[in-house]
Amino acid sequence: MDRSSISPRKSGKSREAFRTISEVAESLDLPQHVLRFWESKFSQIKPLKRGGNRRYYRPDDVTLLTAVKKLLHSDGYTIRGVQKLFKAQGVRATIVLALDEPGTESLAIGVDNEQRVAELPESTISAAGEEQAACSPSKPALKNLLVQLIAIRDRLN
Repeated sequence: MDRSSISPRKSGKSREAFRTISEVAESLDLPQHVLRFWESKFSQIKPLKRGGNRRYYRPDDVTLLTAVKKLLHSDGYTIRGVQKLFKAQGVRATIVLALDEPGTESLAIGVDNEQRVAELPESTISAAGEEQAACSPSKPALKNLLVQLIAIRDRLN
């Protein structure tokens, strides 16, 4: 799916506008029940719920869902693996790694990914510490982790 299919102009909404579950599901090319399921598995995904339990996703929720989709569907992580990444690296770092790899197209709506990640609310980031799980990372994810560990080691020395 390309960016033009979810542009603010086409949807008639600004980049900061909340999105319904149907809009987000369509933009991510996922069924709505998958988004509801991910809400139950990732405490960081917290759409606003209005009357009749209608879900409204904030722009940061869409960014997070985009990263989760890429990690699960493209990078080969399991749900527990993504939960473990959120706990080990933090939500912001995981989103940046997931969405800023070369050749990766963000499905997020119109704002550059680093800016979106920087604007994630602290509650989204702190909720990552509550996740407990096992990890089954892919080869690129392991390479990224190795690079990070080497950089940390170099800073400590």
